[in-house]
Amino acid sequence: MTTSLPAPAPAARPAGEPVLRVAGLTCAIGGAVIVSDVSLDVAPGEFVAVIGPNGAGKTSLFNLLSGLLPVTAGTITLDGTDITRAGPAARARLGLGRTFQSSSVFAGLGVRENVRLAAQARLGGSLRPWQRVRPSDRAFEVAERALGRVGLAARGDALAGSLSHGDKRKLELAILLATDPAVVLLDEPMAGVSTGEVAGLTQVIADVHREEGRTVLMVEHHMDVLLGLADRVAVMHHGALLALDTPARVTADPVVQEAYLGDQL
Repeated sequence: MTTSLPAPAPAARPAGEPVLRVAGLTCAIGGAVIVSDVSLDVAPGEFVAVIGPNGAGKTSLFNLLSGLLPVTAGTITLDGTDITRAGPAARARLGLGRTFQSSSVFAGLGVRENVRLAAQARLGGSLRPWQRVRPSDRAFEVAERALGRVGLAARGDALAGSLSHGDKRKLELAILLATDPAVVLLDEPMAGVSTGEVAGLTQVIADVHREEGRTVLMVEHHMDVLLGLADRVAVMHHGALLALDTPARVTADPVVQEAYLGDQL
């Protein structure tokens, strides 16, 4: 028997037009509703943590936002443009960036070349990795800046496959930065990262958010990491948005605690 949960109370949002607006977002596959009537606005520069028990619909929500799942009902608006029916590539061009739970770098290419190719895709031009690149090329400059931002400037000539898992996650962030996204979706960036690398990766994410001014939505099971970064927390439960509020209010909410079956938040 499924318990009926109350609708989340509206949380205070920063002033200004949202850079990402989700209204009534629903996805049903084969008769099963995996995301149900989710609505939220995300302000420019805001950090929203997305949490919930396993199977709550967090990654499915990200897949809808990034165009990897079809929308059954509702709308997604990015910086004033309706992207509900746009494909993943079109959404990326409009400023939506995404990382995945599994590492997705070109292991056989150099660290800098991974980032340069992303920059070149954004700027336009040849994507051939064997083409001779001059340090004066704009894509090269963008790649160097992105690598410096995530702390990998000294590893530019190394093969991406030789990096530790934590550094591969940093490389993924550099690749995203090279595409200049307005909104960044981070899907469990700490997955597989050793305990000793979590703090460094957390700091990189914090810097990208605060110093770059990027809008970030992040799914993560390291609650201490999320609660230290987030302006607001969105709680998913059975595919629906259970709560959306500040970290302090969400962690004190008895309905949220019940949804986690007594797990300490």
